[in-house]
Amino acid sequence: MGQIVEFTMEREGLVKEGDRVELKEDCASTMSGQMYYYTIKDAIAMSSNLKRPLKKLSGTVIKVEPQISIYMVSVEIDEE
Repeated sequence: MGQIVEFTMEREGLVKEGDRVELKEDCASTMSGQMYYYTIKDAIAMSSNLKRPLKKLSGTVIKVEPQISIYMVSVEIDEE
């Protein structure tokens, strides 16, 4: 089983369970050091900050869960 990364999505139906997704990596220098964050292409959903970069920039949506005003998207990152 690969690493699971959580994304926030603002609109319903942009991805569904089982969808293959590609990710875009960005990084920022913060007081805590270098942080990495990811976007499901093309601007579908965004992750929170991660301390380590992902090894792969693709994965499979394993869950889309409605919250109060957003949707939480869980993506299993492809293994090497």
